[in-house]
Amino acid sequence: MNRRVLVVALVAAVLVGGSVLFFVVSQPSPEEPQPVSTPRASARSRAPAPARGAAPAPSEPAPRREKAEPPPPPAAEAAPAAPAAEPAAPTLGRLRIAADVAGAQVFIDRRFVGAAPAVAEDITPGTHQLNVAAEGFDSVAMPIEVAAGEREIVVKLREVRLDSHIDVVHRHGVGSCRGRLVATPQGLRYETSNRDDAFAAPLADLETFQVDYLAKNLRVKLPKGRQFNFTDPDGNADRLFVFHREVEKARDRIRKGDTPAVN
Repeated sequence: MNRRVLVVALVAAVLVGGSVLFFVVSQPSPEEPQPVSTPRASARSRAPAPARGAAPAPSEPAPRREKAEPPPPPAAEAAPAAPAAEPAAPTLGRLRIAADVAGAQVFIDRRFVGAAPAVAEDITPGTHQLNVAAEGFDSVAMPIEVAAGEREIVVKLREVRLDSHIDVVHRHGVGSCRGRLVATPQGLRYETSNRDDAFAAPLADLETFQVDYLAKNLRVKLPKGRQFNFTDPDGNADRLFVFHREVEKARDRIRKGDTPAVN
């Protein structure tokens, strides 16, 4: 029994001494540091098996190759835009009627349009009658030509208009002559084949312009000139009276400053 214990103790002592010696010899020198090698994982090394009862790790899906899309077809060239349709040409007339007297009444073909300035819509092309009137002024009546589209008309009521004439007989001291009296805004003239009796004078310059209805006579005296006595060839005093009234009205307006119209 003691022998066996002794052998075991001897063996243990030898093992302990060898281990100490091996440890001392195997230690690296402090002056020469040894590189530390990193163990490389084997390419065939497997991942550690999951613990029992644990859910298996999901496997990574293999990368999916994207299918190459075909290139888009070339864009079709845009068709040129169609030109914008032109507005239809007007077929009716449109009149803008103004007057030199504000509020003058405007009529077309005896139909009241409005007070000037007035606008007449949808007038058929052709000839129409225009009438413009204002209190204190002679009315204006004239034909107008209307075409498709817009037109502006200015009526001058303040202009003095006069176009009157009458056949007369000029009685001399001895004998007589026949002719015609013509009155316009520019004056009064006597047209006759007797050149010595013919004359022309501005309306405002007449010294005498009188009618005697009972005597059926129209007396005219020129400025610083002759005096004429006219009668109607048929002895009609009415024609002399109407002629005198129209001329006298124009003379009165000219004296007030209204502008004579150019005939």
